[in-house]
Amino acid sequence: QVQLVESGGGLVQAGGSLRLSCVASGRTFRNYAMGWFRQAPEMARELVAGINWSGGRTYYADSVKGRFTIFRDNAKNTVYLQMNSLKPEDTAIYYCAADVSNWDPQLMTGDYWGQGTQVTVSS
Repeated sequence: QVQLVESGGGLVQAGGSLRLSCVASGRTFRNYAMGWFRQAPEMARELVAGINWSGGRTYYADSVKGRFTIFRDNAKNTVYLQMNSLKPEDTAIYYCAADVSNWDPQLMTGDYWGQGTQVTVSS
């Protein structure tokens, strides 16, 4: 069993920055691909960014490339999402997810999920 706890969401003006954090329980965190998904009202949940177990391979949705950065610290069982140049369309609930058996960050589906953290970007 893996438990994921997100933090770092909030309200920010367009052009601003936020950093989301996700702390995972379990001693095998370093074995998991990790990712951040988001879901806006009346929209499907989408994969925003993913990272493989070592941090050597990442994936970004086209809508966030060049603005968001995903990275992890396996010693702290934590994955981060640095979000810069935020836009109102980035407003959503952001979820941290872990894939136990999938190694490709682009193909993440989420075996375990956090509770979500709200990000609101005002114009």
